[in-house]
Amino acid sequence: MKGESIIYFAKEWGGDPTSCDHVFKHLAADNKVLWVNSISMRSPSLASARDLKKILRKLRMCLGGLRQVGPRAWVYQPMVIPLPYSSLARIVNRRLLRWFLQRQARKLGMARPQMWTFLPNVADMVGQLDESLVVYYCIDEWSAFSYLDGEKMAAMERDLLRKADICLATAHTLVTSKREYNPNTFLSSHGVDYQHFAKALAPETNVPEDIGHLPHPVIGFFGLIHDWIDLKLIAEVGRTHPEWSVVLIGEVCVSLDGVRELPNIRILGRRPYDTLPAYCKGFDVGIIPFVVSDLSRAVNPIKLREYLSAGLPVVSTDLPEVKYYSDICSVAHGHDEFIASLEHALRDDTPAKRHQRSDAMRDETWEAKMKHVCERVGQAKGARSQ
Repeated sequence: MKGESIIYFAKEWGGDPTSCDHVFKHLAADNKVLWVNSISMRSPSLASARDLKKILRKLRMCLGGLRQVGPRAWVYQPMVIPLPYSSLARIVNRRLLRWFLQRQARKLGMARPQMWTFLPNVADMVGQLDESLVVYYCIDEWSAFSYLDGEKMAAMERDLLRKADICLATAHTLVTSKREYNPNTFLSSHGVDYQHFAKALAPETNVPEDIGHLPHPVIGFFGLIHDWIDLKLIAEVGRTHPEWSVVLIGEVCVSLDGVRELPNIRILGRRPYDTLPAYCKGFDVGIIPFVVSDLSRAVNPIKLREYLSAGLPVVSTDLPEVKYYSDICSVAHGHDEFIASLEHALRDDTPAKRHQRSDAMRDETWEAKMKHVCERVGQAKGARSQ
């Protein structure tokens, strides 16, 4: 797909790369793409320091106007009222967004742009931007997040699905549930930045100092630490094997009571994306310790492919999407089986198996996935033109 103009509704720009960052990067290689920062899926809490900082950050970005981040890539923070469930606010926001985004599209020479969204709450904007195509890229079961109004979020998503020309869903569970409202729904599983994470196997890659001194084995995790992470499981791993080191890397959004107290569990906080392969080199096993729920059953964890690209043995809780890779990783039912799987992974690992796991990811790159995505989108565009 080349020469298109795309208005791209996504999360807030910046932070660690997620699927929408990788897709954006590949689309912007050959198309004009305007990233629109998140237009709010929940009302902010004025009692929350985190929310207040976010409001101030967004206001600064609003004042900064259009920001170019690549030869064909721009980021824009529109001014909106952060009350997504208010009917009046939605009417005002639709008019504001239409004016702001049409203005930016004219500046960039974007005529008849495609509208891509990773968020479920932009159905009101369909038909407002003279768009030539509407693509919904569904990466999560949004109604299952604890901090969102699940019922209202589901209603918004159903509206979007009925209006979209195509839905690309990242997990089999999502394909099944979204196809009920949009028959043009297809599986588009995540890719991986293979060359980046395969650096873990390179001799010149050095293990970072903050884990280099830890006793082995090192059981490692990186990712957002939120209420979907099974902290009771992590604590049980630490208590059962006090001789192991358990390393958690990522922004912490929940209380870690019961975990911080264990001396063999190290909470490092967020680390730059560029350093993650080096941390993987210091891990003996990579873990995906998600609470099994409606939310996680629809998750296709990118970190699975990142761990495997780094050659790591992987142990996960019982997630449907991970089972498709059960020949090269372990899926555990319950805490006892998870710990037993860790013990087996440590006994069974070899340098040769690390290279085999990494090689298995060579065809799972974002380049390969985006070729498939663009073919699907091209078919949808052809169908709409007819």
